[in-house]
Amino acid sequence: MSKNKGLGLISALAVGAGVAAVAAGKKYKTAETKKKEDYDALHNTSEYRNTERGKYEKNSKGIYYTNGNYEAFARPRKPEGVDDKHAYIVGSGLASLAAACFLVRDGQMPGKNIHILEAMDIAGGACDGIFDPSRGYVMRGGREMENHFECLWDLFRSIPSIETPGVSVLDEYYWLNKEDPNYSLCRATKERGKDAHTDGKFNLSQKGCMEIMKLFMTKDEDLYDKTIEDVFDEEVFDSTFWLYWRTMFAFENWHSALEMKLYFQRFIHHISGLPDFSALKFTKYNQYESLILPMQKYLEEAGVQIQFGTSVTNVRFDIEGEKKTAKAIEYVKDGAKGEIELTEKDLVFITNGSCTEGTIYGDQDHAPVGNAEVRTSGCWSLWKNIAAQDESFGHPEKFCSDIAKTNWESATVTTSDEKIISYIQKICKRDPRTGKVVTGGIVSCKDSSWLLSWTINRQGQFKAQKKDEICVWVYSLFTDVPGDYIKKPMKECNGKEITAEWLYHLGVPVDEIDDLAANHANCTPTMMPYITAFFMPRCAGDRPDVIPDGCVNAAFLGQFAETPRDTIFTTEYSVRTAMEAVYGLCGVDRGVPEVWGSVYDVRDLLDSTVKLMDGKSPLEMKLPLPLELLKKPLLRKIDKTVVGKLLRDHNVIKDWML
Repeated sequence: MSKNKGLGLISALAVGAGVAAVAAGKKYKTAETKKKEDYDALHNTSEYRNTERGKYEKNSKGIYYTNGNYEAFARPRKPEGVDDKHAYIVGSGLASLAAACFLVRDGQMPGKNIHILEAMDIAGGACDGIFDPSRGYVMRGGREMENHFECLWDLFRSIPSIETPGVSVLDEYYWLNKEDPNYSLCRATKERGKDAHTDGKFNLSQKGCMEIMKLFMTKDEDLYDKTIEDVFDEEVFDSTFWLYWRTMFAFENWHSALEMKLYFQRFIHHISGLPDFSALKFTKYNQYESLILPMQKYLEEAGVQIQFGTSVTNVRFDIEGEKKTAKAIEYVKDGAKGEIELTEKDLVFITNGSCTEGTIYGDQDHAPVGNAEVRTSGCWSLWKNIAAQDESFGHPEKFCSDIAKTNWESATVTTSDEKIISYIQKICKRDPRTGKVVTGGIVSCKDSSWLLSWTINRQGQFKAQKKDEICVWVYSLFTDVPGDYIKKPMKECNGKEITAEWLYHLGVPVDEIDDLAANHANCTPTMMPYITAFFMPRCAGDRPDVIPDGCVNAAFLGQFAETPRDTIFTTEYSVRTAMEAVYGLCGVDRGVPEVWGSVYDVRDLLDSTVKLMDGKSPLEMKLPLPLELLKKPLLRKIDKTVVGKLLRDHNVIKDWML
């Protein structure tokens, strides 16, 4: 073959390849263009292009989320047709009362059109705090709060104080916590009242830190129905971090890994405040008197009707295709069955499930077992009856089917005995009778077989409390194992025995314990079978959306309704679901404050990482040799930039590293 012919063949092949490439390119571009067009058509992005139009359009639930103070300070216009609507709210816990408040304030619904149906003879649900003449003071639990409960504070800025004229509940709460900030001086004890000297350390190994970071980065769907022990091992479980975490939030090893991750992300800005509770804020009195009573008064003055002794057994729906309409409320009052017929103009707000349902009350001489008083409102059976009607109403059995894994017990100890108080003061290093912060949060008895913790909030916790009295809240995560002084499980103990076990861990001499427990204190135990039901492993759809798809006049409230990114077992969660429900069903044209975005704030991420590692920088972790050799030159370059300044400000880059 001649040289020219060879070149000609090569040229022909090149041209052919070029033509083929162009053709393939055109085909590829056509396919890509079609994909883009299909995407744009589906997501309607082309309409807005590069503008912010559509950013705050309402979603399928009729709500949108915002941040900043622009909408936080604004008042919405009155929704169209609201005067002709009636609202029926099932339950009178925090979520229900919040929904009623939002209906009055933002929905501008006439108070007389709002009806609250409550099975008990008192409002508040789990937010209780009462004096029972036959038992003494009773607090089943307490509520810890923080700055970034956006919906909660949005509500309470509008609720007048019932103690201080002319100010809101938020005002008095804010002033109180400014003047008397919360922090603990002893987070844990061991060996009968000795400071365990956790000293603000998490004591996590590098492997344990990596396990937590891996969980933090895992997608929600990869954690469906998984437990915490599926993602952590002894590297975490043997750490002080886990002692802090499980006792503060009441997580058990078998609880939801998804909820653990959501908690970590939700409160990432408070990791540094976890060891000493400096992240927390508390009300002046118990939660019932501080939060519930002001709301109740606000609603009563607005004309809202609260009907006690009314147990709702079912909400009946008419379901046609995707459309779901609540048509009737079935209830029992004074032993007689009744029914409320509903139209599409009638709105129904349902508290599904309850963490305090079926609480068993003991007293000084009786354990909360057997024939003890059980208070029930039928929340779980109500949810089961509703859920049977449609898949979108959730799966209550995922949460309420294993009380061995969802129970723990609390007790309220009341005493004015100087000897007992002296042991308390020795541990918490504060006089409990000053009216100021006492323990600053729970003190966990690290070596307690029950894993017993106790706390004393500002005294008096009850307005009617005598000046020399203090109320102590005690709880144990392990209710089915023998104690260290009382050799039987907590769930089988009466008030005297629980007090005795607590006094033992305070360091009271053994020969004085029984007399002090029997004659110098009063204790009311409360066993709660479902107190951590919402922590049970779950997947998508197990909790109904606040407003399930297709629901035209019904919404779910509280700890067993689904809302994005927030975490249960908080006052914020209850109030957030209430706000979303009211805004969505009433068409309130105002944004719901989004969950605080610390999980997306690089400053909080850097701070929390360093704190989790007890002050060490993640850059101190040893890398494979080739990467380790590159570390210092790269850091020197980064250090000269704004990124370097950021890393220095948050103790990630330190002088000695360069």
